[in-house]
Order: sequence, then structure tokens, then C-alpha cells
Amino acid sequence: MTDEQLSAEIRDANLTYLMLAQNLIRNDKATALFRLGISEESAALIATLSPGQILKMASNNMLLCRFRMDDDIVWNLLTNNTVNKVDNDSTTKLHASILMAGRFAEAM
Repeated sequence: MTDEQLSAEIRDANLTYLMLAQNLIRNDKATALFRLGISEESAALIATLSPGQILKMASNNMLLCRFRMDDDIVWNLLTNNTVNKVDNDSTTKLHASILMAGRFAEAM
């Protein structure tokens, strides 16, 4: 992949993320804060961005979103890659969501 292709992929990911984030925030701010893992200040800013501002921000060569799973427990739950596997995917996803919600609450 060339640098030009990589920049285009990052721009597309940023544009998709910003458009999704703005839509989530405008429809249900509380849920958006949890799902996106962002602060109220960031949400307020994203909600008010114009299409031109979104395009300009998306053109940045750095990803605007990031992974929130900073530990092995959540990664293993989400990938179902644990030593004691649970056959019920819904249970493991729920457990991961609970852990992430707790970390989101701690961050706020």
C-alpha cells in the first residue's frame, strides 16, 4: 500500500467515523457518549460541525478514532479468545460491554 493509498483509507475512515458520530450524537447523546467513548465537550463539538468542517477534519492524515480496549480481558472477551471459553457469544459480549461501561464511567 502506498502512502497515497494509506492517506485515502485514513481519510475515508475519518469521514465515516465523523458522520456516524454526528448522527449518533444528534439522535441520542447519552448513548453516543457511551458507544463512542468521548466526552460531552467533544460530542458538542462534533454535533455542530458543518459538512465542510467534517471534510476538512477527515482529511487529516491521522485517525480520529481509537481503540478503547486497553487490556487483554476486554480483547479476549470480544474475540472469544479466553482460556475458559463461553459458548454463548451474547454473554461474552455483554461482559465486555459491562467492563467497558465501567471504564467509561471511571473516565468521566
